[in-house]
Amino acid sequence: MYNTNKFHFSKSLLHWYDSNKRDLPWRKTNDLYKIWLSEVMLQQTRVDTVVPYYLQWVEKYKSIRSVAKADYQKLLKLWEGLGYYSRCKNFHKACIITANDYDGEIPSDYLKFRALPGVGDYIAAAVFSIGLKQTYPAIDGNVKRVMARVLRIKNITKRNKKRIKNTLFEWMEPERPGDINQALMDLANRICRVDHAYCSTCPIDEICMAEKMSIPESYPAKVKKKVTPHKEIVAGIIWQGEKFLITKRPENALLGGLWELPGGEIESSETPIGALRRQIKEECDIDINIGKKVGYVKHAYSHFKITQTLFQCQTQESVKSMNKEYRWITPIEVNNYPFPKSNHKLFNILNSDGWNV
Repeated sequence: MYNTNKFHFSKSLLHWYDSNKRDLPWRKTNDLYKIWLSEVMLQQTRVDTVVPYYLQWVEKYKSIRSVAKADYQKLLKLWEGLGYYSRCKNFHKACIITANDYDGEIPSDYLKFRALPGVGDYIAAAVFSIGLKQTYPAIDGNVKRVMARVLRIKNITKRNKKRIKNTLFEWMEPERPGDINQALMDLANRICRVDHAYCSTCPIDEICMAEKMSIPESYPAKVKKKVTPHKEIVAGIIWQGEKFLITKRPENALLGGLWELPGGEIESSETPIGALRRQIKEECDIDINIGKKVGYVKHAYSHFKITQTLFQCQTQESVKSMNKEYRWITPIEVNNYPFPKSNHKLFNILNSDGWNV
């Protein structure tokens, strides 16, 4: 059974891929650095979002060594808006290690590459299969979904994850393992989707056991999502003359290395103004005059959502103590620093209404 399935799986999937593959810039290169970069950017991010970021990055940084030598703040600015900023931090670290320890080339040893910051099983398998044509299945949530339907797996347990991996190892076309991995990604994107499986157009429907069931979309079983926590955040645009205060988030924190308008979470017993006054006193040891409310924005992160309210503020005091970097900047200098997307939403309100009013 498996030999027949293996033949049909690889032959039919590759035939379909050759005629239907997505036209993506990282599929037009054999440069391992560019393949690696694309896989880092594609983690938990839509393809159409990644394309312009990828093109800008490879235009500015053409090699692993150029990334290793780059100022991290400039890398963050280029990454700004792509989210999951730890990817950028880990990629920079991994490029530095690669430049120092492996002469600027991705290590040829799979386990050494896999051990680099931010690489892990999926990226290592994708890079080695696509760039080096080595037989490693690149398994993410999309591939698990496709293979769970092919094998009629209801629950993605540890045992079933191993079964999916072993099946892919057995069925992969050894001459084109990277194309098999990319074909599965395209299949998941276009045909074997989460809420609708277009089985009549699927190239591997003949060997798909879920296709024989009345509701193939019921495989694998959906995991109930936890309720997403919501946080109320307050921030101040604190003016001193024609400049306002920004602070830099700690490198090891969420959104580490990005700059932001100072403020923080509103505690249950506080008003927004009270919370802002407390936060600024604790963080900067200055007193502020809080003026009008500018507005608020909503933003979603991977594990929580926020509503962030902004107030116009004034101070005549200098920062007395600060356990993080800070700057006084003009509105035009916003473009020189990387900020979280929520702050850019606030800047958009300020751009519409006038900055210092």
